[in-house]
Amino acid sequence: MSFHNSSSAVDITEVEKRRMSDVRGLDIDERDRDLLQRQRELEDLDDSTKLNWEMIKKLTVCGVAFLNDAYDMFAINIVAMILGFVYYNDAEGADQNTVPKKWDTLIKIAVQIGCLLGQLVLGRLGDKVGRTTIYSASLMIAIITTIASAFSSSMVKGFNVFIVLFIWRVLLGFGIGGDYPLTATIVSEYASPKNRGKLMSAVFACQGFGNVLAPIVGIIVTACFRSSIDNDVRNLDYVWRLIIGLGCIPGVATLYWRLTMEDSKRFQLESAKAAAANADEDMQREKLLAKQHFAEDNAQEDGLLESPNTVLNVALADDKPRRAKTFGQYFSEWRHLKVLLGTSIAWFALDVAFYGINLNSAVVIDAIGFAGDLYQDKPSHFIIRNCLGNIIINILGSVPGYWITVFTIERLGRKTIQLMGFAMLTILYIVLGFAYHKILDKSVAGFIVLFTLAQLFQNFGPNVTTF
Repeated sequence: MSFHNSSSAVDITEVEKRRMSDVRGLDIDERDRDLLQRQRELEDLDDSTKLNWEMIKKLTVCGVAFLNDAYDMFAINIVAMILGFVYYNDAEGADQNTVPKKWDTLIKIAVQIGCLLGQLVLGRLGDKVGRTTIYSASLMIAIITTIASAFSSSMVKGFNVFIVLFIWRVLLGFGIGGDYPLTATIVSEYASPKNRGKLMSAVFACQGFGNVLAPIVGIIVTACFRSSIDNDVRNLDYVWRLIIGLGCIPGVATLYWRLTMEDSKRFQLESAKAAAANADEDMQREKLLAKQHFAEDNAQEDGLLESPNTVLNVALADDKPRRAKTFGQYFSEWRHLKVLLGTSIAWFALDVAFYGINLNSAVVIDAIGFAGDLYQDKPSHFIIRNCLGNIIINILGSVPGYWITVFTIERLGRKTIQLMGFAMLTILYIVLGFAYHKILDKSVAGFIVLFTLAQLFQNFGPNVTTF
């Protein structure tokens, strides 16, 4: 991708020349020379990066992406509860109005399965094709699959509504999965080191708003159908479909801005350098081939059975893309690999608890006695109370945790916040895990305080800082 004006290209060229001379003068290992040169070139871009309206617009688009992703992920809490009324209203005993565990688990983990695949595939394509191109594609996948999820129904024998919903939500997760690596990369490339942590945290904090928006929409849609639901519980079939379907609105609203976003100067610089390097490698390869053909012809004329060009063959075989070489070179060293492993393992450890709790918030709401009576209450009343419970537990701990991180991350530092968060979560989860029933029996208020603190330190801790 080319730059928009010649002056910026000239500036970058001058920077490259100056940095090249500086790097050549250093007594360092040849393996580190190219990486050091590229790092210094990007530092020059950082120095010229300023917060402006164009950047604010891009950050807003990225923030809406996380709001939308969180809505799509966690709206399934409310939808699973409604599906129990729709499909199991005639069940007997404790099974009435409740989705069986196997189907409940299946539809709740679907997006996470898709996310894993989407992060790997779309994240890699973002490097090869371009950040904003794949970023737009991931949103279009999410929009289409969200709408398709809302129209899920039983198809043939053995393919009930839960299996169809699972399939569409895996594909939805694939689209959402692209947002995670691409949003992080886009924001980090646009932001300067001085405010990068704050801006990335602010974008990620929009996830909290998505967590709250889902139950708000649930309350509004249920209230609109309240009288018809109370007359016939099967009318809830419209409610869960609307809750899922409305999740595509933020994405549709920002689709144009995603499609017209440009890749950052950082990515443009790297792409231009990679293209030049590849062109140079192609030229060298053609020269080597010409030499090899010439040597082989001479060998045949001299009556030799084997070609003497072993070195040329090895050189031709070593034809890895420049970006792959750099990736392998960088992470072949333990000092770099340990950072990647440390971050990914920390995020995995956090997400086991984060998604385990947030995808089953109805259990907590029921434990504190806020949910109501599943069998005696009117369905609309029960659903609205659970939605209110979701809003309360998110506003008490989860949302404040995001924004405390936003305003303290540049002062306290990423590592400090993460270590503090993990330490507090370890203590709180040990207490809640080993004394769960005892705490609930003696003090519901005490349980709420401990649970709220756990939600707080998830986000004022490893959830935001690993991102």
